[in-house]
Amino acid sequence: MVQREQWGTRMGFILAAVGSAVGLGNIWRFPYMVADNGGGIFFLVYLFALLTAGIPIMILEFGIGHKYRGGAPLSFAKMSRKFEWLGWSQVIVCFFIAVYYVLVIAWAMSYFYHSISLGYADDPSGFFYNNVLGLTEGPFELGGIQTQLLIPLAIAWAINFIAIYAGVKGGIEKLAKIFIPVLFLMVVVIAVRGSTLPGSAAGLNFMFEPDFSRLFDFKVWTAAYGQIFFDLSIAFAIMITYSSYLPKKSDLTGNAFTACFTNCGFSLLAGIAVFSILGHMAHSQGVAVQEVAGDGVGLAFVTFPAAITTLGGMAPLFGMLFFLALTMAGLTSLISINEAAIAALMDKLDMKRKKVTVVYTGVAAICSLVIATGAGLYILDIVDHFTNNFGIVFGGLIQVLLVGWIFNLKSLQDHINSVSEIKAGSWWVFSIKFITPLVAGYTGIMTLVGDIKVPYEGYPQEALLVMGWLVLAVIIVGGFLLSRLKWKNEIYLIEGVKDNVR
Repeated sequence: MVQREQWGTRMGFILAAVGSAVGLGNIWRFPYMVADNGGGIFFLVYLFALLTAGIPIMILEFGIGHKYRGGAPLSFAKMSRKFEWLGWSQVIVCFFIAVYYVLVIAWAMSYFYHSISLGYADDPSGFFYNNVLGLTEGPFELGGIQTQLLIPLAIAWAINFIAIYAGVKGGIEKLAKIFIPVLFLMVVVIAVRGSTLPGSAAGLNFMFEPDFSRLFDFKVWTAAYGQIFFDLSIAFAIMITYSSYLPKKSDLTGNAFTACFTNCGFSLLAGIAVFSILGHMAHSQGVAVQEVAGDGVGLAFVTFPAAITTLGGMAPLFGMLFFLALTMAGLTSLISINEAAIAALMDKLDMKRKKVTVVYTGVAAICSLVIATGAGLYILDIVDHFTNNFGIVFGGLIQVLLVGWIFNLKSLQDHINSVSEIKAGSWWVFSIKFITPLVAGYTGIMTLVGDIKVPYEGYPQEALLVMGWLVLAVIIVGGFLLSRLKWKNEIYLIEGVKDNVR
């Protein structure tokens, strides 16, 4: 039986959890979500979503992992063997995300290098879509592997491998203690300097000025709750895995509040950094901020590089800082995503970390080469949409329904409260049983109906079928098939079964 590892310090765990939650989406997705959904109104709704869904689910997952001492499949199997499949479905989601997420990190590394000479200055859009991506005409036109991405891709996988291979305390925790403080410092520097630039106020007003007319717009509420799932790395195995490495005496609710508020504080800081510089760009060109603000991948790799070039002599430094921040944020998230999958395989196969890490990383790295082709951006976009909007959201919905209504929630609540200073009281139970299921269900169903009515982003139906709906089928069916495999060491399943089902 493989000995379960533990975090070295509470701070190490919190930094690792924050590192998982703080990812690429905080830097480019959150700022635009605020700006595109009512500004300050979105931020208020986002905070409400944090309190009613983000923190409750984080506490829930910390409690599951800590009580049952396993990755997601083992923890759900200890609750009831009938629902082990949910844990494996979450692990498969992690695998798909890791395969494409690593390419965005490779792009950021590439841009860090090119920021030295501002190689993207003349034509930011052409540089990204032609030079970096070699973008083809459609998702089925692969166009070959973009060889200029192989070195940054190899570096990203190497850092990921070293951190996980070295273990929880010796690898993941050590890297988090270095990366997270440095990451925050870099973003603070960008935010402070950006806020002093001419025109920065216009950018910040665009991001935060409240549009009260949208307070009751369901799209704003749907976007805010969706962003919470996206931001906090909840509902896809990671936090269950990380909390399983905690010592028996751990303040679970305190850790959850700290990780959630730190992550959201970073999102706010990143928004200030990004939109202050976009405001300066708009000021320099004599146009409104709305005309220069992009979203998604375009914001990070087209719009922001264009904004950086307006900073004169500071441009190379700020370009390097921004893309190094993107790289670090991506790496800490990538490590957590892969650790969730590797921990699950270690539990199931009763194998040592090093052997599982070698095999898993090798397979994932080879699969990621598909995203390094000229069609990679299309494939990434489709797979990301389906895994996040359906795989994670519906996985989270099923998780809270099972724990809130079928498993003995009171038993889990008692365990959480026995080790926590802040008690998970009736507010937590009400959120898990009612608020989160209603919001997650509504969000998922509305997105599903929209995708059925109108093909996502106008992609061909064949591409959506192969890269979207088929991926969902693999997540669901694969979860059931993996749950049918025999546990190498049945002793893992002995603890914690009696008090779980009503």
